[in-house]
Amino acid sequence: MPAKISSVEKGSIAEELEIQAGSELISINGTKPRDYIDYQYAVMSEKINIEIKNQDGSIEEYEIEKDFDEELGLVFESAVFDRIKKCANNCIFCFVDQQPSGLRDSLYIKDDDYRLSYLQGTYITLTNLTKKDKDRISKMHLGPLYISVHTTNPELRAKMLRNKNGANLLKELDFLKENDIPVHTQIVLCPGFNDGIELKKTLDDLWKYKSILGSVAIVPVGITKYRKEKLIPVTKEIAVETIKIVNDFNKKIKKNIASVSDEFFLTAGIDIPDKKYYNGYSQLEDGVGSLRCLIDDFNKRIKKVPKSAKKLKQFIIACSVSAKEAFFIFEEELNKINRVELKVIPVENTFWGENINVAGLITAKDLINQLKNKCCFKDVIIPSVVLRPYTTEFLDGLTVNDVEKELGVKIHVINDIYTTKELFELLFS
Repeated sequence: MPAKISSVEKGSIAEELEIQAGSELISINGTKPRDYIDYQYAVMSEKINIEIKNQDGSIEEYEIEKDFDEELGLVFESAVFDRIKKCANNCIFCFVDQQPSGLRDSLYIKDDDYRLSYLQGTYITLTNLTKKDKDRISKMHLGPLYISVHTTNPELRAKMLRNKNGANLLKELDFLKENDIPVHTQIVLCPGFNDGIELKKTLDDLWKYKSILGSVAIVPVGITKYRKEKLIPVTKEIAVETIKIVNDFNKKIKKNIASVSDEFFLTAGIDIPDKKYYNGYSQLEDGVGSLRCLIDDFNKRIKKVPKSAKKLKQFIIACSVSAKEAFFIFEEELNKINRVELKVIPVENTFWGENINVAGLITAKDLINQLKNKCCFKDVIIPSVVLRPYTTEFLDGLTVNDVEKELGVKIHVINDIYTTKELFELLFS
């Protein structure tokens, strides 16, 4: 996997050197970087030598003098330039294994790479770390790392990961603690396996690593209609019990270190808690606190808007089923403003099944089918999480342009999904 350059930042050194997107970084100071971590450390020097392979196969060398903290402006297609460390587990709840065939190849890749965890916040199980990996983590102090814990019970974890190395979690956490590597942790709650008493024990065990423990996120198991094995979804009763276990634990340690994802509160029929519960929103991308962020931001912005828009603004907002109650409130409040008309349409997930209700798994086909006879306005807002990062492609391979043509609308993509800033800009700019 080469260090392929996807784009060059405007006004950067790389742009001045006329380095083109599509070319490859071969070496820095004579050394081939393994990943973006190597690249970051190498470009910190004030004098560097780089080799670039152009798309026509020619190779150019550049001698660069720059400030210590000045970036080159290269953006890469991947953060890993050699082979991604693949997952050696076969988890009972693995989402990759419960997908249909025919989707893009990247959706079937199981990565378990500590470098992606450090750089991008992806979760790793610590079941495939080599001595060389540990030496690098220790030497370069690579943290925080995001750890898929699920349970601290060795036998149960090995069973859930279907990998005997899964039993070594506490040993690996000991290594991270000894080297002062901070961690954020995740528990995918699978009723009948790691809930109830097992969850209580896991939380107590994790608190023994409080010197490096940044947070604990508990998320419900996602069960698609393609799953072959029988798993129990999180019911209202289990959601209520889990929320109580987490609240009792936080009360005992006198710190909000653990939190459940928004889906637990929605399933339990309990109001989303205030921002103090979320301990700095350290696991927003896991759906922990995203609704609270949106609601609080909306409440601040709605107080400052003019009494009417400059011209008639009409938008459809396509949202996930899990977020619909918040968006219905936004719709009601914004429609009170003169010359603003909004229609919120929750998109039910027929592609994956009724148990999947988050925005990141909405497909273009579901969006088209459910908006086809409801497009009362010509502008539709969607969140960026429905698209492959840095592209306009949905999970099912269709693009934003495909949806626009099919529905006869203009699609507006909201990139900042944790605030309502872009929504208000669309309405009142």
